[in-house]
Amino acid sequence: MAKEMSGLRVAFLTSNEGVEQAELTTPWQAVMEAGGMPELVAPQEGQVQAFHHLDQGDTFTVHRRISDVDHREYDALVIPGGVANSDALRLSAAAVSFVHRFFEAGKPAAVICHGPWLLVEADLVRGRTLTSWPSLRSDIRNAGGNWVDAEVKVDKVGPNTLVSSRKPADLPAFCAALTREFTQQVQPA
Repeated sequence: MAKEMSGLRVAFLTSNEGVEQAELTTPWQAVMEAGGMPELVAPQEGQVQAFHHLDQGDTFTVHRRISDVDHREYDALVIPGGVANSDALRLSAAAVSFVHRFFEAGKPAAVICHGPWLLVEADLVRGRTLTSWPSLRSDIRNAGGNWVDAEVKVDKVGPNTLVSSRKPADLPAFCAALTREFTQQVQPA
C-alpha cells in the first residue's frame, strides 16, 4: 500500500472510558497503513478502556493528555464514537477547546457514531452537513447542522473538511474517506 499519509500526525481523541473499540482501532490501522502517525489523546494519563457496545474490550495506552497538547502539533483529528466516550468528552472543557481550536485552524477532522456530540458542544456543526448515529439527529439539527442518513459524508463548507459516518458497519467507507481527505488537505506539521 502507498504511504500517502507519510509524516502526517493524527490525533485520536477519546475519553478514558467508553470508546467504541472498532471505531478507534479500524481508523487507527488505516492511518498507520497509509504511513500516518496516530497518537491517542485523552483527558487523563494511563489507559483508555474500550468497549464492544456494552461489553468491555481492550485497553489502550494514552500517548498524551488533552491538557498537554496543542492543536498545532497535529495535522488531522479523528473522534471515535461510543455513547459513554462522547458524553464524557463533551463535558471536558479541554476537549471542547481542543476541537474548537483545531477546526478554527482549518485542519481536517473525522467523526463517527456518537462522536458529533463533542462537535455540538463546541458549536461546530452550525451550517455543516454531517451524519452520525441516528439518535443524534435532533441534537445536530438543534445545533444548526444538517443531518443526513448516509454511510459517509464529507463536508467542506466550514473552516475545515469534516468526514462523518454513522456506525461501525460504515468503517470501510469512513476509513477510505478520511485517508483520502487527510492526504489531500494537509502537509506534515
